[in-house]
Amino acid sequence: MSSKGFTTRNLHSDRADHPEHGVLHKPVHPSVAYGYADARELAEVFQGKRKGYAYGRQANPTVTALQKRISDMEDGVGSIAFATGMAAITALALTLLKAGDHMISSAFLFGNTNSFFRTLERLGIEVDFVDATGAAAVEEKVRGNTRLVFVETIANPATQVADLEGIGELCRRRGLLYVVDNTMTSPHLFLPKTAGAGLVVNSLTKYIGGHGNALGGALTDTGSFDWSGYPNILDIYRKGDAGEWGLLQIRKKGLRDMGASLAPEAAHTLATGSESLPLRMDQSCANAMALARLCADHPAVTRAYYPGLPEHPQHERARKLFRAFGALFSIDLKAGSDCFDFLNSLEIVVSSSNLGDTRSLGIPVAHTIYYEMGPERRKSMGVGDSMLRFSIGIEDQADLIADFSQALDKC
Repeated sequence: MSSKGFTTRNLHSDRADHPEHGVLHKPVHPSVAYGYADARELAEVFQGKRKGYAYGRQANPTVTALQKRISDMEDGVGSIAFATGMAAITALALTLLKAGDHMISSAFLFGNTNSFFRTLERLGIEVDFVDATGAAAVEEKVRGNTRLVFVETIANPATQVADLEGIGELCRRRGLLYVVDNTMTSPHLFLPKTAGAGLVVNSLTKYIGGHGNALGGALTDTGSFDWSGYPNILDIYRKGDAGEWGLLQIRKKGLRDMGASLAPEAAHTLATGSESLPLRMDQSCANAMALARLCADHPAVTRAYYPGLPEHPQHERARKLFRAFGALFSIDLKAGSDCFDFLNSLEIVVSSSNLGDTRSLGIPVAHTIYYEMGPERRKSMGVGDSMLRFSIGIEDQADLIADFSQALDKC
């Protein structure tokens, strides 16, 4: 079905593997262990000589079906699903980096990713945080021990758009692993592979799952990176096709050794939720565009952050790269306004820390998800005390506009 459109392929993904009894969805397989009539077959599965399942921490049929679905979405050669998006990022870093290595990261990061990268520094892995809206800032930090570059497509919460193509060309030229977190755009809006990404991160909890009812994360190998030249692949995994070495090491270390496994029940929930991704994303993006424009023009708002606004610094880049401008935007309220009172005056928007839900959610950034960073780090990321972040859902647009209008007027 490779010639079919995104939605059609995704809807019929499970059927392509002819699941049991002709069911339309791959069923949930809760079993942790798998039995073999011939013990030699079990040994061959453990040794990688035969396809099969040995233990649920590394592989599960329901999770495998989700991984194939994600690979198809991202036009990748393979994917690994994890218990959360942060588990995926943790496995990526701890399996592909070692003490003495150096990585370059965008300074505009999801708060927990930033916190984890700070933890890497305590483990002897050097991390430089740069303004990734320009590839030149990344290139200035490249060293002989630099192993990878990590960026997000659209930053949360101030919506900076990384120089995705420029950094991709830099990484190709310098032989660096290019990792792109596609959570904020999802594969419906953008394929990082087209910008040269070797690995793609998705928090499945967000737009792909889309309903706020299951945690999950994934890493996808796009096939664009030459693993044969990557120095941190262990000898035991340097066998067979070099294109499989990266995912093999991540799976063995991240799942078998670290245990960051996705439960089959969550995998099934995320897979079925993903089927409506394009429909949900289109509606959410249209709603976000309308609300961002409303806020940008309202006197109660000093600044609106949304790539779809012509005044956004990376508007033209976002217009070129993305199908739409995303479903997340932020605002700074005018001086003297109380961000908590504003959120409490909204009737439809739910005060919640999640994003990518079917429902519209709002949160005071500096007081919650970025609180631990401290004021200096928040300032460097463009996060002020009055900033409010909104993840816009699929509600009727007229209702959302009316809700925001009444709350803004109260300011």
